[in-house]
Amino acid sequence: MSVALQVSAARFVEKSRDDRGDVPGWVLVTVMTAGLVVAVWSVADGQLKSVLTSALRSVSQP
Repeated sequence: MSVALQVSAARFVEKSRDDRGDVPGWVLVTVMTAGLVVAVWSVADGQLKSVLTSALRSVSQP
């Protein structure tokens, strides 16, 4: 096996082991998004129900 091929194979193996992605970052984004949804939902629950009810009534009634 040539030296260049060995070096290329070693670099490929090294990169594939180190490339795990940013898992903690994605977990943080997911948790914060869920927190924002819960916060907005708890504050605007009545308004959201009103908007949804109004929209459904306007569609169902001619």
